[in-house]
Amino acid sequence: MTDTTAIHEGGCLCGAVRWRAVGPFRDFTACHCTQCRRTSGHFVAMSSVPLDSFTITREDGLAWFQSSSIATRGFCRICGGNLFWKPTAEARISIAGGSFDGPTGLSIAKNIYCADKGDYYEIPPGAPCHPESD
Repeated sequence: MTDTTAIHEGGCLCGAVRWRAVGPFRDFTACHCTQCRRTSGHFVAMSSVPLDSFTITREDGLAWFQSSSIATRGFCRICGGNLFWKPTAEARISIAGGSFDGPTGLSIAKNIYCADKGDYYEIPPGAPCHPESD
């Protein structure tokens, strides 16, 4: 994790959704589940912060999709940017790594739903890989 004073900002491709969060940020989790692959076009890498550390600073294009009974996904309805994954039972939000402005100082700590990964890529040998989310 980064230090507790880390502040990051980010947003979607067109800028219609912007966010700001204060750390600590969890290192990225790469999710290979079918839902993440379908919403992003590949697997996703997401960090996470408590909801009280997170602010949407521009929401002109923000839309939420209830993708399952356990989570909603936030995206830009203008450019299609896949931005957030929010569990319904927890006060935290996961933020897509590609939406961060500039360097994050984070790395991929683990891979989840590895059994669901696409057949067109490989997870690096030796990378922490869990068959399901923990």
